[in-house]
Amino acid sequence: MHISEITHPNQLHGLSIRQLEQIARQIREKHLQTVATSGGHLGPGLGVVELTLALYQTLDLDHDKVVWDVGHQAYPHKMLTGRYDQFHTLRQKDGIAGYLKRCESKFDHFGAGHASTSISAALGMALARDLKGESFKVAAVIGDGALTGGMALEAINHAGHLPNTKLLVVLNDNEMSISPNVGAIPRYLNKVRLSPPVQFLADNLEEQFKNIPFVGESLTPEMERIKEGMKRLAVPKVGAVFEELGFTYMGPVDGHNLGDLLSTFKAAHKHDGPVLVHVATMKGKGYAIAEKDQVGYHAQSPFNLATGKAIPSNKPKPPAYSKVFAHTLVKLAENNPKIVGITAAMATGTGLDKLASKLPNQYIDVGIAEQHAVTLAAGLACEGMRPVAAIYSTFLQRAYDQIVHDVCIQNLPVFFCLDRAGIVGDDGPTHQGMYDIAYLRCLPNIVVMAPKDEAELQQMVVTGVNHDGPIAMRYPRGNGYGVPLMEEGWEAIPIGKGELLRSGDDVLLVAYGSMVHTAMQAAEILSEHGVEATVVNARFVKPLDTDLIVPLAKRIGRVVTLEEGCIMGGFGSALTEALMEHDVVVPVKRIGVPDQLVEHAKPDEAKSELGLTGSQIAERVREAYFSEQLSVVGG
Repeated sequence: MHISEITHPNQLHGLSIRQLEQIARQIREKHLQTVATSGGHLGPGLGVVELTLALYQTLDLDHDKVVWDVGHQAYPHKMLTGRYDQFHTLRQKDGIAGYLKRCESKFDHFGAGHASTSISAALGMALARDLKGESFKVAAVIGDGALTGGMALEAINHAGHLPNTKLLVVLNDNEMSISPNVGAIPRYLNKVRLSPPVQFLADNLEEQFKNIPFVGESLTPEMERIKEGMKRLAVPKVGAVFEELGFTYMGPVDGHNLGDLLSTFKAAHKHDGPVLVHVATMKGKGYAIAEKDQVGYHAQSPFNLATGKAIPSNKPKPPAYSKVFAHTLVKLAENNPKIVGITAAMATGTGLDKLASKLPNQYIDVGIAEQHAVTLAAGLACEGMRPVAAIYSTFLQRAYDQIVHDVCIQNLPVFFCLDRAGIVGDDGPTHQGMYDIAYLRCLPNIVVMAPKDEAELQQMVVTGVNHDGPIAMRYPRGNGYGVPLMEEGWEAIPIGKGELLRSGDDVLLVAYGSMVHTAMQAAEILSEHGVEATVVNARFVKPLDTDLIVPLAKRIGRVVTLEEGCIMGGFGSALTEALMEHDVVVPVKRIGVPDQLVEHAKPDEAKSELGLTGSQIAERVREAYFSEQLSVVGG
């Protein structure tokens, strides 16, 4: 059977191990071809091919439910649930999503792009099943990296106290999240893999048999079975933590041995209470280059399959914002031992791996634990340190109470650096950094800022590490504009001071962060058609530079705000509120992301669809204020 013939996962029922192995090879081939062509997550899905096949052969997915944590590793799932023929459209506009989405397939039982949610969701489904008197199975598949998240541990704690609730948790243990895991739980799992009792019993017994006269080496196959038996005998020791928490523990199982997986899952389904099956897998399995570099090949832009090398761009690009941030922070930290960089398992993504390399004593990775990261930063700040919490905008949402309760109410000098703010592209709604302007600006004591380019980012890093209170900086994914950068000697930007970039009498464009460049483009297009715009780089949404903006708004009488974030409660709302407080009643046109989800697509495609390009903004300004006088042709 070829995988293209599989339109329903129940078609796996009755297939032999040999047939399943053939399908596994086909999945890996399609997986590699697709990601090499268009980019995407590579290592996680390659590691769970056999796990997925074995689990699905033992379930009836017309009724049973499977919840995949995060979704990084769900590419094989997508291919086995009727999306093989469309899989080449992965993460492209109007194509297959990179994560699970309930609206995409009836087999996507729960959507997620953030880690550590699967056990909670699966337990909720299991409890609903029991309340309704139904009998389907529920399984949660979670990685060892996601198990470092507090929410997963809370769910395990709850499930373990429900001995009559049938739930299967599959721990996909590949020793990795995106970066190598940190913390006590991964360290414990390493002890499980390399358990001294297991190794001692097996090795000692093997040596005893070798010393039996006339036997020697001849019992090698039998010895392998005996050694496996010893592992099973040692399970109560190595699975003690999970057993104590109320789970029946099974494993560790070789995650690439279909026979072992099938027998283990079948046994697990027979238990009536919570069961944890510990599966040991290799991230990037089947692609030697990814197996050797599991961090680098967690996700990839398009690359050459034969060499593993990224396909080079036709022209050199300016440095990425994250690299400029990291370089600047390292330079400052070299001269200030109080600066401590904090990441929540995203060292390479945020650029803090550079700090870890240069100044390891001034770097902390807390694992996938954003709540802990923020309160840890608050504790550091209490003792006079200057913590810099570099966390993606979408992930900082997970620590909102900690920002409010532990940092802002206590007015502590924690510097939040929100990478991937705004439209991030291929990862879709779960990863777009849409809400940070709105969710931060309403908090007491905090300063909220955004640079117009990578050079201004350098200045804002200085501003952030020297500010005596909570302060946040958002910056976009991707590359800057190629503006000149300084190696050192940066000056802080005065808190709450904007910048006048262009003067004109017809309309006032007030832009925030990544939209400043776009505002200048729109102003030039408007100028070609006789409309002269004043352009202000706000720099700060809180405090807003009302000394600069209010008089301009009052004089010019037409205002447009520009932001790469949600309009509701965002930068435009802040400026409108400020004008009202100063009794300036003028028309204000707010341009940003409307009250809708931004689906996966290239950032430029998404911005075009949302009307956020320079030419589209010029046209929208014309329609709002100059529709009778002028005609602007979009370019």
